[in-house]
Amino acid sequence: MKQMEVTIMGQSYLLGCPDGGEAALTAAVTQVDREMSAIRDAGKVKARERIAVLAALNLAYQLADTSREAPAPAPLASPEVDTLIKRLDEALGHDGQLL
Repeated sequence: MKQMEVTIMGQSYLLGCPDGGEAALTAAVTQVDREMSAIRDAGKVKARERIAVLAALNLAYQLADTSREAPAPAPLASPEVDTLIKRLDEALGHDGQLL
């Protein structure tokens, strides 16, 4: 695991990052920085800790809202797959059943 230095709201942080995860971490840092800066710039909250909590809640809400809108995953099995498994079971005999 490597370390990356990032900046959020003008403050530097040293974060652990799995190999190959640099782009994802950079995108996450950018999103957090943008959210925290927007809250700070609105002028209603001054304390860095409160800004961080509000940003985390906003981002978690957005993530949950996006998850609700996502289409349901396709079923893992279909009637055609079930039929194929039955045909394979018949061909293999009792000792070689797939399921």
